[in-house]
Amino acid sequence: MKTIKELYAYREMIFSLVRRDLNGRYKGSALGFLWTFINPLLQLGVYTMVFSVIMRSGIEDYYLFLFVALIPWIFFSTSLSGGSSCIWSQKEMVKKIYFPREVLPIAFVTSQFINMLLSFFVIFGVLIVSGKGINLIALLYLPVIMIIEYILALSFAMISSAVTVYLRDVEYILGIVTMAWQFLTPVMYSVDMVPDQFRTIFYLNPMTPVIVAYRDILYYKKVPELGTLVHAVCLGMVLLVVGMVVFSRLKRHFVEEL
Repeated sequence: MKTIKELYAYREMIFSLVRRDLNGRYKGSALGFLWTFINPLLQLGVYTMVFSVIMRSGIEDYYLFLFVALIPWIFFSTSLSGGSSCIWSQKEMVKKIYFPREVLPIAFVTSQFINMLLSFFVIFGVLIVSGKGINLIALLYLPVIMIIEYILALSFAMISSAVTVYLRDVEYILGIVTMAWQFLTPVMYSVDMVPDQFRTIFYLNPMTPVIVAYRDILYYKKVPELGTLVHAVCLGMVLLVVGMVVFSRLKRHFVEEL
């Protein structure tokens, strides 16, 4: 509770860091903030060409099947790998002034989350234009899944950012880990393709129920199963507690290590 109250007191600092990250992301670029929408559109164009023309898949509208899961995955993977250096990159500020160290991973993950939210305008536009449509009842569950994913991303970002202060190699190792993790998450394939004997282990992956829920809502246009939601919520809350405990233990010696 003390940490939560302290973070609330420093909320303006979090907002300031988020604004700085969003404003500086495309600073100096001719198109500027428009790249937030251009990037997912270009990705969609590539996937449409590859999976509709070259590598034909048995899944109907495979490019949409992939796209609605890939945007959330990019948010999570960027929060994990990029978030690992969020404290190290601000080491001068950490050494000079006092503030709750949790501010840095929270600000980083929040800026990535806002970027994902903006990308969803592209997803909705493509779903409508393609004729796939949107189920408004199922869409009511989308904010719940987004919050769960935000909690998961923040949990892992807190752990990776704290550990990276002590071991710089973690930042580079995570690049490989996130690539492998993507193949172990049903982003490019359906969860039904996983053999039955491995499915229990497969569901230990905290991103599996999240991606399944996104796809249920946006691609299959149906309300996510209750078991999927409960599974995602439980994993998210457990990992958030673990992330906060690990970060709290390690942050005590950040200044000495930096």
